[in-house]
Amino acid sequence: MKNVPTLDIRRYDTDRDAFVAELGAAYREFGFCCISGHGIDPALVDGAYDAFKRFFALPAETKMKYHVPGSGGARGYTPFKVETAKDSSYPDLKEFWHVGREIPRDSKFADVMPPNLWPEEVPNFKAYGYGLFEALDQLGTRVLRALALHIGLPENYFEDKTDQGNSILRPIHYPPITEDNIPNVRAGAHEDINFITLLVGASAEGLEVLTREGQWLPITTRGDAIVVNIGDMLQRLTNHVYPSTTHRVVNPQNDNARKPRYSVPFFLHPNPDVVLDPVPQCVTPDNPSRYDTSMTSHEYLMQRLREIKLI
Repeated sequence: MKNVPTLDIRRYDTDRDAFVAELGAAYREFGFCCISGHGIDPALVDGAYDAFKRFFALPAETKMKYHVPGSGGARGYTPFKVETAKDSSYPDLKEFWHVGREIPRDSKFADVMPPNLWPEEVPNFKAYGYGLFEALDQLGTRVLRALALHIGLPENYFEDKTDQGNSILRPIHYPPITEDNIPNVRAGAHEDINFITLLVGASAEGLEVLTREGQWLPITTRGDAIVVNIGDMLQRLTNHVYPSTTHRVVNPQNDNARKPRYSVPFFLHPNPDVVLDPVPQCVTPDNPSRYDTSMTSHEYLMQRLREIKLI
């Protein structure tokens, strides 16, 4: 049975060529890799999870104070059973919160990147939530450097394309499943929309990746490893050299179904005005361009949010 590898990102500084080759091979094969040695403080991760759990434990009417109808859930709270995987008949069994990038309110992107909301009932939510946002943003930048080198782009190719990215930290709560034979799953089979997703604390069972052979492969991490996967925008930009792989969160087939599950993905997005045309390095006679129309990342995001019933 093949497995998604775990690679130590410290090797980018000590054994760069081999690390870039192994990372690139993992992404070409699976669209997923687990990253260790990232240096994110475990106390930051634990503190953030604790703050997020305390928010989700609040009464529904309190949480709904932070729901912004018509916003696509861009900031604040999105209640249970709203998001629906593309082409799925059933909404996902989850509720979540969105933390976005803090930008100056006179930024040219201010109209599409609203200010953050912070729940006053959980005083340290902001410090931990934005601290984790920034830590994962910085780690994502490091991963993108290696991904750029693997396909013949300059190391810093992505940096001025993501420095104002419309990225999202999404604490998720999957409540206990108390009924048998429900048709919904915690998160239906889907691909991510963004450049790359970083998932911290993926130790709970349930995450599965669809392999090229059509098999569902479970992923759980050990230690502090973070799961990092390719999203549709990077798949498009690299002309499918890096595949955006279908994945899901299934309901456990044991007593863990009766327990809540929490996860915190970070969706690293490009700046809203980045044009998602395939880069020339990824267009070859064997892999001709798959796209004949240009689209900005913001246009692409809006199209996809409509498909998953968030707007």
